Amino acid sequence: MADIKYYDVILKPLVTEKSMNAMSEKKYTFLVHPEANKSMIKEAVEKMFEGAKVASVNTMNCEGKNKRRGMVVGKTAKTKKAIVQLTADSKDIEIFTGL
Repeated sequence: MADIKYYDVILKPLVTEKSMNAMSEKKYTFLVHPEANKSMIKEAVEKMFEGAKVASVNTMNCEGKNKRRGMVVGKTAKTKKAIVQLTADSKDIEIFTGL
């Protein structure tokens, strides 16, 4: 396994209709490094966003979709999502405010 630093774990926030509705329950969705585990994701969120205390982390591996263009067949890249649940007394994550 590669040596992954905390700033390499979270790739970008995932902004969908479903993830925006979950923010009212202090659940935030991120695309994360495919080799990152739950403890690495928890550490990265708490270090990158001040005042955020993570209660739980749920992860899901998403396989790439099959794509075809003419006779050429391929796959899109695999991704990994993480849904981070913050504690009730933690501060909100600022990058999602105003969306």
